[in-house]
Amino acid sequence: MNKNRWSAQVTAGLLLAVAAGNLSCTRPAPYGAPYGLASRIETQAYLHMPPLAVGKIPLRLSETGVFSDTPNLIPSAGLIPYELIVSFWSDGAAKSRWVAVPRGKIGFAPTGEWSFPAGTVFVKTFDLPTDGADPSIKRRLETRLLVRDSAGGVYGVVYKWRKDGSDADLLSRSETEDIAIRSANGEVHRQTWYYPSRKDCMTCHTAGAGGVLGVKTRQLNRRFTYPSGVTDNELRAWNHIGLFDPGLKDGEPAALPALAAADDASRALEDRARSYLDANCSQCHRPGGTVAAFDTRFDTPLDAQGLIDAPVLIDEGIDRPRVISPHDIWRSIAYMRVNTTGDIKMPPLARETIDQRGLQLLNAWITGMPGRSVLSPPVMSPPGGSYHAPVEVSLTMSEPGAEIRYTLDGSAPGKTDALYEKPIKLTQTAVLRARSYKDGFTRSITEQQVFLIEK
Repeated sequence: MNKNRWSAQVTAGLLLAVAAGNLSCTRPAPYGAPYGLASRIETQAYLHMPPLAVGKIPLRLSETGVFSDTPNLIPSAGLIPYELIVSFWSDGAAKSRWVAVPRGKIGFAPTGEWSFPAGTVFVKTFDLPTDGADPSIKRRLETRLLVRDSAGGVYGVVYKWRKDGSDADLLSRSETEDIAIRSANGEVHRQTWYYPSRKDCMTCHTAGAGGVLGVKTRQLNRRFTYPSGVTDNELRAWNHIGLFDPGLKDGEPAALPALAAADDASRALEDRARSYLDANCSQCHRPGGTVAAFDTRFDTPLDAQGLIDAPVLIDEGIDRPRVISPHDIWRSIAYMRVNTTGDIKMPPLARETIDQRGLQLLNAWITGMPGRSVLSPPVMSPPGGSYHAPVEVSLTMSEPGAEIRYTLDGSAPGKTDALYEKPIKLTQTAVLRARSYKDGFTRSITEQQVFLIEK
């Protein structure tokens, strides 16, 4: 969140709370005062949301009780803003988060998931930067609410913001919208934004993952800075206003697990990459979560995660595929699925772009593992497709001295197949497959393109 906006929201919220007589702010309190809260304010259970998803859900965000000033995102008294160490990738959107905790306490656990009182409401607003020359220019898109219901589960709803920013309206189904994004050089492109349905929310917020995904020890065990410049630990601050059962000792957070931000140079590359996988994948990839056997929870030791050199259920047409293939991004299926927006993309919902920073992090981790150098697959130019006349296809390789072997019958090319020496002239429909070889290197995966020659 923009620091100035965060400060303004906190200040406005404090003034409203003081005016209502619900908050004591007679002295600066760096400890026991998360984001300026000198004591806990128990919110109304569910705010204005129903106890169960089948109840009557407010049609407008302003009717939910979340904000005292909806257009300016000023939270109602008692809502606590928070941030995570590693955020789920949401197509580059900035997120503002709050939680409303009613009577009762959060069931604290040093690892794994926390439990929350019925009627707890989590709030998340998404603002998408739309001008590469000025990142402060954002378009407000949606606010999602996740409610801990009266039956022990959760339900989620999505409110889509009106263009004038006056309010947001409840969505009954998923939607997509193409949004104009101006790059730093002034060029404009369209980015698709996916607004999830209520059913979509439950795809990730599963019972096996505890329903609530981000709010847990390893995500909130972080230092933050008050607008005054005083620093504190988020777990310690929440503990000091009595949110946890059992409570923590003051020095305890230092011994508890914490994810590593991608840009935290004080943490190992392995920690940062595993933290990224935890934040983006662990809601499903955990025991009992999905058919895949690997576990991306950071709490699970690396050698027990089933990630490194582990077999996969679906090979995606790759020879010798692994979940993570050491020193080989081409045979790492987890990397492949992060590096696409196609049908096999992961995460599968509410992601229309590739997280380039996250991809670079995974690339650095995988290629930094011990192993033989790996050849990249050949590049075909022009690419496959439909052509109305014969076409000449060139194959290129980035590695000097590597040779390219190819086939035209759809079979996997081996070291005894045709050696590429000059552009291949295709006069009829063919499946061109090519692979690179060089002594001392692991062979490339096979590149394949279909050329339809329509005479």
